[in-house]
Amino acid sequence: MKSVNLELFPAIEVREKDRTTHDFVSWIENFNAFGTSTQTYRIHVGKQPVPVYVNEFWTSKQRAAHSLHEVSYRACFKPQLPRFFIDRLTTEGDTVLDPFMGRGTTLIESVLRNRFAIGCDVNPLSKVICGPRLNPPGLPRIAARLNKLIGEFKGEVPEELSVFYHEKTLRELCALRSYFHKKGNGADATDNWIRMVATNRLTGHSTGFLSVYTLPPNQAVSVDRQREINAKRGQVPDYRNVEELILRKSKSLLRHVSLEDLTRFETYGEKSRIIIGSAPEIKGVRRGSVSLVVTSPPFLDVVDYARDNWLRCWFNHIDPGTIPIWILRNIEAWSKAMTQAFRRMFVLLKKGGYVAFEVGEVRNGKVKLEDHVIPAAERAGLIPILVLINDQAFTKTSNCWGVSNLKKGTNTNRIVLLKKP
Repeated sequence: MKSVNLELFPAIEVREKDRTTHDFVSWIENFNAFGTSTQTYRIHVGKQPVPVYVNEFWTSKQRAAHSLHEVSYRACFKPQLPRFFIDRLTTEGDTVLDPFMGRGTTLIESVLRNRFAIGCDVNPLSKVICGPRLNPPGLPRIAARLNKLIGEFKGEVPEELSVFYHEKTLRELCALRSYFHKKGNGADATDNWIRMVATNRLTGHSTGFLSVYTLPPNQAVSVDRQREINAKRGQVPDYRNVEELILRKSKSLLRHVSLEDLTRFETYGEKSRIIIGSAPEIKGVRRGSVSLVVTSPPFLDVVDYARDNWLRCWFNHIDPGTIPIWILRNIEAWSKAMTQAFRRMFVLLKKGGYVAFEVGEVRNGKVKLEDHVIPAAERAGLIPILVLINDQAFTKTSNCWGVSNLKKGTNTNRIVLLKKP
């Protein structure tokens, strides 16, 4: 099913009975915060025409995101995206859900905005990476714990990992890995924080990471590939002090934490939840309790999470082969999976609740996922309200942006806004 780009309209009226939707749509139509006016056109992909709004709605010119977000993870969106919808479609004390939570950007931003957060992901690494940041320990406690944990590991170390790490660094990592495995469910907030930072710092491209130079920090290359990188660069892993690097990264992550944030963590962070499981089968969440869903689903066979995260899985005693991550190779399978996920969202949403569903970038103009999201959502009982396209390259001279550039493909955020009637 393909979208039909019609002529641009100065405004398209979206008739909704409730004030929240009316005010949100009106605000978007008149948005001009960065010197450009919103452009509007329609697409016909579902039961009725859906308006599309194009502008620079959030931008790198805005204030920087909170330091707690600075954890690398592949295929994640910027905090400005969930903040945009959380601020305008929920009130303090509401519950926000991300059923494909990844690194937990939506959850962190929800708690920082005085909302309760629920996250779900089939990958257990999501809980390792996000959970500790919902209620982080103080830096003195982290430093004291690190001083006790880092020691010389007496057991055997995996020799193949010597392509990434100096022998002493590898032994320090193995000591941490062994400690966390023994602690199991008995690990406290400080333990979990240190494990999260260590997991995040395992490999990277600067001296702030524990490994020798490798590919960017959101994925790990194979051992054979790292040997090639080392040979090409003429490099040998140098010693990286695990305690110092974890403490340095912790200090950076916590640098924006204020007294008000500490209250938010205690009030909202401690009561937020992370569920490891499949989005269509989220359990333990009360029906009709969610005010807003903000999420970005897995795309079409784009990212191999198990391959990218094999080293993180090793450190956390996770078998990546047992993680049933969706790898959806065609649009039919993707649409079917999204319909199942939408049906679960429908159950969990309160009446009048919203879904902000980020569908990524246009892929060479051949597939626009919103064309398939809208019918899938309608099959689940949700009502399409609009498609919002945030384009940070937007200019006043782009008078036909919606018609021409969408055909070519651009570097944008594309969000389908849906509602439970």
